[in-house]
Amino acid sequence: MVRVSLGTLAGLALLLPFAVQAAPPPRMTISSFEQIARPLPLPYDEKADADAAVASARARAKRAGKLLLIDLGGNWCLDCRILAGVMETQPLTAWMAKRFEIVSVDVGRFDKNQQIQQSFGIKGRLEGVPALLIVNPRTGKLVNAGRVTALADARALTPQALADWFAGWAP
Repeated sequence: MVRVSLGTLAGLALLLPFAVQAAPPPRMTISSFEQIARPLPLPYDEKADADAAVASARARAKRAGKLLLIDLGGNWCLDCRILAGVMETQPLTAWMAKRFEIVSVDVGRFDKNQQIQQSFGIKGRLEGVPALLIVNPRTGKLVNAGRVTALADARALTPQALADWFAGWAP
């Protein structure tokens, strides 16, 4: 028997025709954040041209038939760095690479690159970071509207719970 959460079903409905069913999550080989390689990553390039990086990633995602994952955050944010560390852990890294084109965007102290979130209908200040925008690259529509800051308290989840969250949106 396969159990599917309502969140997964909602995510799938927004993805169609991108996916018929969600991909099963990878089984994580780490069970706690203490097992993430140290030092934690610094995933956000503070000098990058965010608009160009997102446009390039969207084009790659469209060509490859993947979803676009825009990771909004800052290197000062522990939850952002923990999430990046988990995303760099196998088997999640390989699993994500098959399904998402990922681009990280520095938001400073919520005062930089706000045009990125605004271009997907998110007005005002982000409620927290990391904020993850999952975008259908063909339509440019935000797939996970209302759930972009669901992982803003990433350290409260297990590595497996983070992998499961991504699987709820993945084709």
